[in-house]
Amino acid sequence: MVVKKVSKADKKVAYDVKLCQLLDEYSQVLVVAADNVGSNQLQNIRQGLRGGGESVILMGKNTMMKRSVRIHSEKTGNVAILNLIPLLVGNVGLIFTKGDLKEVREEVAKYKVGAPARVGLVAPVDVVVPPGNTGLDPSQTSFFQVLNIPTKINKGTVEIITPVELIKKGDKVGSSEAALLAKLGIRPFSYGLVVNSVYDNGSVFSPAVLDLTEDDLIDKFAMGVSMLTSLALAVHYPTIAAAPHMLINGYKNILAVAVGTGYSFPLADRVKEYLEDPTRFAVVAPASGTAPAAADAAPAEEKNDEPADDSEDDFNFSLFD
Repeated sequence: MVVKKVSKADKKVAYDVKLCQLLDEYSQVLVVAADNVGSNQLQNIRQGLRGGGESVILMGKNTMMKRSVRIHSEKTGNVAILNLIPLLVGNVGLIFTKGDLKEVREEVAKYKVGAPARVGLVAPVDVVVPPGNTGLDPSQTSFFQVLNIPTKINKGTVEIITPVELIKKGDKVGSSEAALLAKLGIRPFSYGLVVNSVYDNGSVFSPAVLDLTEDDLIDKFAMGVSMLTSLALAVHYPTIAAAPHMLINGYKNILAVAVGTGYSFPLADRVKEYLEDPTRFAVVAPASGTAPAAADAAPAEEKNDEPADDSEDDFNFSLFD
């Protein structure tokens, strides 16, 4: 049996056909970073996404993906998919999906694998060595001394006294740090596919948008309306949001003129009456929930006036006489 060898050109054609087919079939794409992701781990992610039957992972060289996207855009006239090209930077892959974007991202995040700190690797997170017994014999204290980690000998083993921030996020792992973490059995890093960007029907946005809830959207909309209203009021430009405030402010101005001059209208007359004698409106406009109780309590206070006076007289007499 003769096995025909597939040439590189044939592989490129097959890859181009597959990518174009996916672009036709799917309108949602997650652009994921695949740094430090092994083949077995990637296979597990494929199987996990395959359960829903709505997601497909496609990896490949950026140049091939960009070329296929451009050719497909020219053939179909779909200019929107060109927005994918600027996202194809670094070691990235594409997840085509018809499911809920947030659920797909959460499913991908489940398949993270712990990894040791290798020399020269850029730390994705801060690494903190916790206090406690390390199980190492006293001859290993040199590692801790080089890294300025406070220790003590307890029952024949080295014990770390306080938590120490060994590596900061973004720093490269040194040989001493890597050796110490290996001796302590600490695997501080975890790697998996990380969603960098989201493409949805021609629109590109950050994955942080997927975490927004309805309450967040309502709050942001209310904040936008508030800013628009403030701007409209500042420049005296009428808008639907600012119109009620403009009418109220105009009424206040007219009322102020009426109060300060002889000009009058029915509502202004009522305000003038109140300003002349506020006590006339004490019963007409009682404070909510408090005035009725005060009114009811008034007769009781009148009935107890005489005993109260007697007690007050006695109190004053005992103090000053």
